[in-house]
Amino acid sequence: MPATDPAPLKMPSRLPGDGAPRPDDGTRALLKAGFWIMLVSLLSLLLTETVFGGIGIYGARSNGGWLFLMFALMGVPFSLMLLVLGGAKWLRNRRLSRKATPGTF
Repeated sequence: MPATDPAPLKMPSRLPGDGAPRPDDGTRALLKAGFWIMLVSLLSLLLTETVFGGIGIYGARSNGGWLFLMFALMGVPFSLMLLVLGGAKWLRNRRLSRKATPGTF
């Protein structure tokens, strides 16, 4: 059986810094999800304080308050993680789109 050459590598028709449209890499989805989770978490914290009896020295004062407080305490750190990751990806994409050619700084 004769040896065959492997399939040639396909090179992109445009370089990363030439203003070509980029495929969706999830940056926008991360930022949107982080924003909405943060908004709902802060709203649940506000509802815990106002509608569900507030937060005392031992925690929330009602069962609904505990549920809303738990959601807020889980949602805020998770949304911060999503926002930081999305922001880092956005900055990286912006830096890559400003490069004229690969290899120049």
